[in-house]
Amino acid sequence: MPNTAYLEHYTVEDYVHWEGDWELIYGAPYAMSPSPSITQQRLAKRLLVLLDVQLKECPLCEVLSEVDWHCAEDIIVRPDIVLVCDVEGERLIETPELIIEVVSPSTVKRDEQIKRVLYQENGVKTYILVYPQEQKVVIYQLVKGEYQQVRGKKEQVFDFQVQHCAIRLALDEIWQG
Repeated sequence: MPNTAYLEHYTVEDYVHWEGDWELIYGAPYAMSPSPSITQQRLAKRLLVLLDVQLKECPLCEVLSEVDWHCAEDIIVRPDIVLVCDVEGERLIETPELIIEVVSPSTVKRDEQIKRVLYQENGVKTYILVYPQEQKVVIYQLVKGEYQQVRGKKEQVFDFQVQHCAIRLALDEIWQG
């Protein structure tokens, strides 16, 4: 067993001085991957638009992309898409209702394991993983503090509630084009 007393631990104070794009997860720095591929960007854009259209009737909630979430003194992550409600200020410190990650080969371990645990521990109600190569979507919902997988196919429709607003995500629409 390694001696963890010598592992470095960074905070937001350290993070703000770093050059380049990083995420800080439980005090450990993770270099951001290169810019997403065109396919990944198209999928993220479709998801963003699908959600944004449905939130027109929900004035307290909005969907954002590539925003840093400062969720602890030693954790800053940048999900591909977040759906947030009642946001105040210019920094996202509130827990998102929904997080979507478009998974790439270089982020698969972080998205499936590290971030899944992080989002679960921080109370993100819905976590969606989108796999462009397989045209697959995996959806987790928080049930009694633990994620339960509720969907895992591209053809399905996923209905869920955000605050007082109903959201319908037709998963087959993100693969069109």
